[in-house]
Amino acid sequence: MSTADKQATETISGAEIMIEMLIRLDAKFCFAYPGGASMPLHQALRKHRDRIRTILPRHEQGGTFAAQGIARTTGRPGICMATSGPGATNLVTGIADAKLDSVPLIAITGQVPQHFIGKDAFQETPMVEVCRAITKHTYMITDVHDVARIVREAFHIATTGRPGPVLIDFPKDVQTAELQRDEVDFNPPFKLPGYQPQTRRAREEQIAQVIAAIRRSRRPVIYVGGGCIISDASEELRKFALRTGIPVTMTVMGLGAFPGDHEQSLDMLGMHGTVYANYAVDQSDLLLAFGVRFDDRVTGKFDEFAKHGKIVHVDIDPSEIHKNKEAHIPIVADLREALTALNDALTDDDIPDLTEWREQIAEWKKQYPLAYGDVGDDIQQQYAIQELYRQTKDRDPFIAVGVGQHQMWTAQFYKFRSPRHFLSSSGLGTMGFGLPAAMGVQAAHPDALVIDIDGDGSFQMNIQELATLYCENLPVKILLLNNQHLGMVTQWEDRFMEGRRAHTYLGPVDHPEALGDGDGSIPEQTYPDFVQIAQGYGIPARRVRSRADYPEALKEMLASDGPFLLDVVCVYQEHVLPMIPSGRTVRDIITE
Repeated sequence: MSTADKQATETISGAEIMIEMLIRLDAKFCFAYPGGASMPLHQALRKHRDRIRTILPRHEQGGTFAAQGIARTTGRPGICMATSGPGATNLVTGIADAKLDSVPLIAITGQVPQHFIGKDAFQETPMVEVCRAITKHTYMITDVHDVARIVREAFHIATTGRPGPVLIDFPKDVQTAELQRDEVDFNPPFKLPGYQPQTRRAREEQIAQVIAAIRRSRRPVIYVGGGCIISDASEELRKFALRTGIPVTMTVMGLGAFPGDHEQSLDMLGMHGTVYANYAVDQSDLLLAFGVRFDDRVTGKFDEFAKHGKIVHVDIDPSEIHKNKEAHIPIVADLREALTALNDALTDDDIPDLTEWREQIAEWKKQYPLAYGDVGDDIQQQYAIQELYRQTKDRDPFIAVGVGQHQMWTAQFYKFRSPRHFLSSSGLGTMGFGLPAAMGVQAAHPDALVIDIDGDGSFQMNIQELATLYCENLPVKILLLNNQHLGMVTQWEDRFMEGRRAHTYLGPVDHPEALGDGDGSIPEQTYPDFVQIAQGYGIPARRVRSRADYPEALKEMLASDGPFLLDVVCVYQEHVLPMIPSGRTVRDIITE
């Protein structure tokens, strides 16, 4: 039988069309948890298991963050899948997280058959309505003829313009509906008349304005955000920064866009950024804002932020221009193209003399370094991260973090040299992000060193993904900074609520520390026993509580062939400093 005759007689289901389209669109992984309304999809995934790897997370939320691990490190959409009802709603936090951090994500949810929709059927949830405000676009497939087109459109929407998540809600009757294979167009035309992603380039006169501003400046600063990494503009940024000599500060999302260990780096900006970065931006006469959104955690009080100079704002999303901060030279364009144009147009005569500015910044760096005190043989989180950096910097690892103090200390003390190597839930600030995100990274980069730096509070939000590491042979290393507290909230209690503990101690409620009446010592018995938990999942683990023992324990973790958990018992009185209190200005910065 000829191929044409075979296609004329072969039938293909809606679920199989979906999976074949994922494969054709170069999806390599799908993080999927099965259920009644998604079983046809899983059967199709099983059929094509040699072409797309299906990884079973132990919670649907873990699947969304693992899919983000794919997307954040490769730029390709991550794929996650769940059944209807509670399976689908368990994806919601990860979808919202992807929206705020501009991560391309395709979330596929099974749905009850169409004739049950609106009748409160078992495990029915209106996912299109639930997700409308936290996605870039939503679909419900109502006709099997539309499956291929919708999947192709979803990929296009998720990856063009400002990236973001797309939801595809897929009723079970459409999954099982069949067509003759020769009826299916696997390269269908789009039907997106209202979607026109920004493809504008910076105009010549805009580039000329920016260069004129650079030429006249004496205290310029480059302020870089996640848009630089998303647009793959890091190489052009480095070329621009090195050519002009302008110092560079980065947001949490922008870390790695410029080498953190370079002398021109001012490190991170904002609430927990360096003093010298915040002082430099405050005193700058020109702020080159590239791929940023002037987030409140960066700016503090909007009216007081960078008010002494001219602001150039380049972003692909026109809605970000003037949203939080007025720009004197606003440019809606792809950042990589804009930086390429700047680099091409710059001449030696345009490079300003920054001698005095560099001397001032050097003095600020000397006067206000990132530092911490001495607590003897106890382990401070800052030290733990610095030692990790010392032992791993030449391996250029991928590092994912949870949310809290450990997240900010990682941003401060680990000097990232490459883009897409630091993964952080930045806009939504989702605890439980670190472990499953690292899981996804390890799947996409099997030969790389992948580390989850986590806190004991964040870690327990998705601790069940230890099972996925073991069962899927994903050798993620977990550096668990265990201080028995919700550290960042505890810090705020100490700073602004006279140290009154309100449900921030993670141990038993009858412990004096639950109300802040402890003596400050590190308990002999920490709760829970993370070493036993990890071992119960089949993962080697070790606990360390002495600074003298820590470097060797860290070497053991890093030398492990498979996944490994290092439970580092830390002091809990440490605060992330510097700190600009919420809504305040650089003049209110706390350094002690």
